[in-house]
Amino acid sequence: MTVEVLDLDRLDCRFVDHRWRFAEERSVEIGRHWEERRRRNPTLYDGRVLLACQVECAIDDDRARVLRMSLFETRFSHFLAWREFGWPDETVYNCFSMPAARSRDGAYLLGEMGPSHSYAGRLYFPCGTPDPSDIVAGGRVDLFGSLVRELAEETGLDAAQARPAPGWTAVFDRQFVACVKWLDFDASAQALLTGVRAFLARESAPELADAHMFAGPETLADPRLPGFMVAYLSRTLGGADEIPLSAG
Repeated sequence: MTVEVLDLDRLDCRFVDHRWRFAEERSVEIGRHWEERRRRNPTLYDGRVLLACQVECAIDDDRARVLRMSLFETRFSHFLAWREFGWPDETVYNCFSMPAARSRDGAYLLGEMGPSHSYAGRLYFPCGTPDPSDIVAGGRVDLFGSLVRELAEETGLDAAQARPAPGWTAVFDRQFVACVKWLDFDASAQALLTGVRAFLARESAPELADAHMFAGPETLADPRLPGFMVAYLSRTLGGADEIPLSAG
Protein backbone atom coordinates (compact mmCIF):
# COMPACT_ATOMS: atom_id res chain seq x y z
CA MET A 1 0.00 0.00 0.00
CA THR A 2 1.09 3.64 -0.35
CA VAL A 3 1.49 5.97 2.59
CA GLU A 4 1.32 9.71 1.90
CA VAL A 5 3.22 12.35 3.87
CA LEU A 6 2.25 16.03 3.62
CA ASP A 7 3.64 19.18 5.23
CA LEU A 8 1.01 21.52 6.65
CA ASP A 9 0.89 25.01 8.08
CA ARG A 10 -1.88 24.30 10.56
CA LEU A 11 -4.69 22.01 11.69
CA ASP A 12 -8.37 23.00 11.87
CA CYS A 13 -10.14 20.39 14.01
CA ARG A 14 -13.78 20.69 15.04
CA PHE A 15 -16.09 18.60 17.21
CA VAL A 16 -19.35 17.56 15.53
CA ASP A 17 -22.35 15.35 16.25
CA HIS A 18 -22.23 12.24 14.10
CA ARG A 19 -24.36 9.12 13.96
CA TRP A 20 -21.99 6.19 13.46
CA ARG A 21 -24.01 3.47 11.80
CA PHE A 22 -21.22 0.91 12.18
CA ALA A 23 -21.53 1.15 15.99
CA GLU A 24 -25.32 0.86 15.81
CA GLU A 25 -25.64 -1.91 13.24
CA ARG A 26 -22.92 -4.17 14.66
CA SER A 27 -23.49 -3.48 18.37
CA VAL A 28 -23.96 -7.15 19.32
CA GLU A 29 -20.78 -8.20 17.51
CA ILE A 30 -18.90 -5.27 19.02
CA GLY A 31 -20.07 -6.26 22.50
CA ARG A 32 -18.84 -9.83 22.06
CA HIS A 33 -15.52 -8.60 20.69
CA TRP A 34 -15.08 -6.29 23.67
CA GLU A 35 -15.82 -9.10 26.15
CA GLU A 36 -13.19 -11.27 24.49
CA ARG A 37 -10.61 -8.48 24.42
CA ARG A 38 -11.29 -7.72 28.11
CA ARG A 39 -10.92 -11.40 28.95
CA ARG A 40 -7.47 -11.37 27.35
CA ASN A 41 -6.52 -7.95 28.75
CA PRO A 42 -8.62 -6.89 31.79
CA THR A 43 -6.83 -3.52 31.99
CA LEU A 44 -8.56 -2.22 28.84
CA TYR A 45 -10.94 0.63 29.64
CA ASP A 46 -14.02 1.52 27.60
CA GLY A 47 -13.61 5.28 27.77
CA ARG A 48 -14.69 7.95 25.32
CA VAL A 49 -12.50 8.78 22.32
CA LEU A 50 -12.69 11.05 19.28
CA LEU A 51 -12.58 9.75 15.70
CA ALA A 52 -12.90 11.76 12.48
CA CYS A 53 -15.83 11.52 10.07
CA GLN A 54 -14.35 14.05 7.66
CA VAL A 55 -10.74 14.82 6.70
CA GLU A 56 -9.84 17.40 4.06
CA CYS A 57 -6.60 19.04 2.95
CA ALA A 58 -7.13 22.58 1.66
CA ILE A 59 -5.39 25.84 0.80
CA ASP A 60 -6.83 28.62 2.94
CA ASP A 61 -7.42 32.24 1.92
CA ASP A 62 -4.00 33.18 3.29
CA ARG A 63 -2.41 30.42 1.12
CA ALA A 64 -1.76 28.30 4.20
CA ARG A 65 -1.91 24.52 3.82
CA VAL A 66 -4.59 23.36 6.25
CA LEU A 67 -5.83 19.95 7.34
CA ARG A 68 -9.49 20.23 8.32
CA MET A 69 -10.99 17.46 10.43
CA SER A 70 -14.45 16.90 11.90
CA LEU A 71 -14.27 14.68 14.97
CA PHE A 72 -17.03 12.89 16.86
CA GLU A 73 -17.27 11.04 20.14
CA THR A 74 -17.57 7.28 20.49
CA ARG A 75 -16.61 4.50 22.89
CA PHE A 76 -13.18 2.89 22.86
CA SER A 77 -14.82 -0.52 22.41
CA HIS A 78 -16.43 0.73 19.18
CA PHE A 79 -13.13 2.15 17.97
CA LEU A 80 -11.23 -1.04 18.83
CA ALA A 81 -13.73 -3.28 17.04
CA TRP A 82 -13.71 -1.03 13.96
CA ARG A 83 -9.91 -1.21 13.85
CA GLU A 84 -9.66 -4.94 14.50
CA PHE A 85 -12.50 -5.83 12.12
CA GLY A 86 -10.35 -4.32 9.34
CA TRP A 87 -11.78 -0.78 9.06
CA PRO A 88 -15.23 -1.80 7.68
CA ASP A 89 -16.35 1.87 7.59
CA GLU A 90 -13.80 3.71 5.46
CA THR A 91 -15.54 7.07 5.93
CA VAL A 92 -14.10 7.23 9.47
CA TYR A 93 -10.48 7.94 10.41
CA ASN A 94 -8.28 7.53 13.45
CA CYS A 95 -6.72 11.01 13.67
CA PHE A 96 -4.21 11.77 16.42
CA SER A 97 -1.20 13.97 17.17
CA MET A 98 2.34 12.83 17.88
CA PRO A 99 5.49 14.64 19.07
CA ALA A 100 8.64 13.88 17.11
CA ALA A 101 10.80 14.59 20.16
CA ARG A 102 14.36 15.03 18.92
CA SER A 103 17.55 15.22 20.98
CA ARG A 104 20.32 17.75 20.50
CA ASP A 105 22.35 15.11 18.64
CA GLY A 106 19.53 14.25 16.23
CA ALA A 107 17.94 11.09 17.68
CA TYR A 108 14.16 10.62 18.04
CA LEU A 109 12.38 9.29 21.10
CA LEU A 110 10.21 6.20 20.54
CA GLY A 111 7.91 4.66 23.13
CA GLU A 112 7.38 0.91 23.35
CA MET A 113 3.71 0.31 24.15
CA GLY A 114 3.15 -1.47 27.46
CA PRO A 115 1.28 -4.75 28.00
CA SER A 116 -1.96 -2.98 28.97
CA HIS A 117 -2.09 -1.15 25.64
CA SER A 118 -4.28 -2.39 22.78
CA TYR A 119 -1.15 -2.22 20.57
CA ALA A 120 1.24 -3.75 23.12
CA GLY A 121 4.84 -3.97 21.95
CA ARG A 122 4.52 -1.50 19.06
CA LEU A 123 6.96 1.41 18.70
CA TYR A 124 5.52 4.92 18.26
CA PHE A 125 6.23 8.48 19.11
CA PRO A 126 4.44 8.91 22.48
CA CYS A 127 0.80 9.56 21.64
CA GLY A 128 -2.82 8.67 22.25
CA THR A 129 -6.23 8.87 20.64
CA PRO A 130 -7.83 12.28 21.37
CA ASP A 131 -10.69 12.31 23.84
CA PRO A 132 -13.43 14.74 24.97
CA SER A 133 -10.98 16.59 27.25
CA ASP A 134 -9.34 17.88 24.06
CA ILE A 135 -12.52 19.78 23.06
CA VAL A 136 -11.98 23.45 23.92
CA ALA A 137 -13.84 26.74 23.47
CA GLY A 138 -15.97 27.04 20.36
CA GLY A 139 -16.00 23.29 19.72
CA ARG A 140 -12.39 23.25 18.56
CA VAL A 141 -10.38 20.06 19.12
CA ASP A 142 -6.91 20.92 20.40
CA LEU A 143 -4.56 18.31 18.98
CA PHE A 144 -1.50 20.20 20.17
CA GLY A 145 -2.86 20.10 23.70
CA SER A 146 -3.48 16.37 23.27
CA LEU A 147 0.14 15.95 22.18
CA VAL A 148 1.45 17.87 25.21
CA ARG A 149 -0.68 15.82 27.62
CA GLU A 150 0.25 12.44 26.15
CA LEU A 151 3.96 13.27 26.06
CA ALA A 152 3.89 14.19 29.77
CA GLU A 153 1.75 11.22 30.80
CA GLU A 154 3.81 8.64 28.93
CA THR A 155 7.36 10.00 29.32
CA GLY A 156 7.39 12.77 31.94
CA LEU A 157 8.75 15.20 29.34
CA ASP A 158 7.47 18.78 29.31
CA ALA A 159 6.82 20.05 25.78
CA ALA A 160 7.35 23.60 27.08
CA GLN A 161 11.04 22.72 27.48
CA ALA A 162 11.35 21.99 23.75
CA ARG A 163 11.50 24.18 20.67
CA PRO A 164 8.57 23.31 18.36
CA ALA A 165 8.93 23.50 14.61
CA PRO A 166 6.34 25.59 12.76
CA GLY A 167 3.51 23.68 11.16
CA TRP A 168 2.77 19.97 11.14
CA THR A 169 3.48 16.88 9.08
CA ALA A 170 0.49 14.60 8.37
CA VAL A 171 0.98 10.92 7.56
CA PHE A 172 -1.97 9.20 5.85
CA ASP A 173 -1.85 5.42 6.20
CA ARG A 174 -5.25 4.02 5.21
CA GLN A 175 -7.54 5.03 8.14
CA PHE A 176 -4.68 6.40 10.24
CA VAL A 177 -4.01 10.14 10.08
CA ALA A 178 -0.96 10.86 12.24
CA CYS A 179 -0.33 14.59 12.78
CA VAL A 180 3.30 15.03 13.79
CA LYS A 181 4.85 18.11 15.44
CA TRP A 182 8.64 18.32 15.60
CA LEU A 183 9.93 19.16 19.12
CA ASP A 184 13.65 19.85 19.59
CA PHE A 185 14.99 19.27 23.12
CA ASP A 186 18.29 20.76 24.26
CA ALA A 187 19.53 17.45 25.66
CA SER A 188 21.55 14.54 24.32
CA ALA A 189 19.88 11.31 23.26
CA GLN A 190 21.35 9.55 26.28
CA ALA A 191 20.10 12.25 28.66
CA LEU A 192 16.57 12.14 27.20
CA LEU A 193 16.49 8.35 27.34
CA THR A 194 17.81 8.23 30.90
CA GLY A 195 15.23 10.77 32.04
CA VAL A 196 12.32 8.94 30.42
CA ARG A 197 13.40 5.54 31.76
CA ALA A 198 13.73 7.04 35.24
CA PHE A 199 10.19 8.41 34.93
CA LEU A 200 8.87 4.98 33.85
CA ALA A 201 10.62 3.33 36.81
CA ARG A 202 8.84 5.70 39.22
CA GLU A 203 5.38 5.06 37.76
CA SER A 204 3.23 2.39 39.42
CA ALA A 205 1.50 1.59 36.12
CA PRO A 206 3.47 3.16 33.25
CA GLU A 207 1.84 3.33 29.84
CA LEU A 208 5.13 2.47 28.14
CA ALA A 209 7.12 -0.72 28.63
CA ASP A 210 10.32 1.06 27.60
CA ALA A 211 11.73 3.95 25.58
CA HIS A 212 14.24 3.90 22.73
CA MET A 213 16.14 6.44 20.64
CA PHE A 214 16.01 6.27 16.83
CA ALA A 215 19.18 7.55 15.21
CA GLY A 216 19.62 5.71 11.92
CA PRO A 217 18.00 3.79 9.06
CA GLU A 218 18.62 0.40 10.65
CA THR A 219 15.65 1.04 12.96
CA LEU A 220 13.28 1.19 9.98
CA ALA A 221 13.45 -2.59 9.62
CA ASP A 222 12.06 -3.12 13.13
CA PRO A 223 8.74 -4.99 12.70
CA ARG A 224 7.32 -3.22 15.75
CA LEU A 225 7.12 0.05 13.81
CA PRO A 226 3.72 0.65 12.15
CA GLY A 227 3.62 1.92 8.58
CA PHE A 228 2.99 5.56 9.40
CA MET A 229 6.06 5.62 11.67
CA VAL A 230 8.25 4.05 8.98
CA ALA A 231 6.97 6.65 6.51
CA TYR A 232 7.69 9.61 8.77
CA LEU A 233 11.13 8.40 9.86
CA SER A 234 12.07 7.54 6.28
CA ARG A 235 11.19 11.05 5.21
CA THR A 236 13.37 12.59 7.92
CA LEU A 237 16.24 10.69 6.30
CA GLY A 238 15.47 12.22 2.90
CA GLY A 239 13.01 9.63 1.55
CA ALA A 240 10.16 10.23 -0.87
CA ASP A 241 6.74 11.66 0.05
CA GLU A 242 5.02 8.45 -0.99
CA ILE A 243 6.59 5.24 0.23
CA PRO A 244 5.36 1.77 -0.83
CA LEU A 245 4.84 -0.35 2.29
CA SER A 246 3.51 -3.78 3.01
CA ALA A 247 0.11 -3.77 4.71
CA GLY A 248 0.10 -3.67 8.51
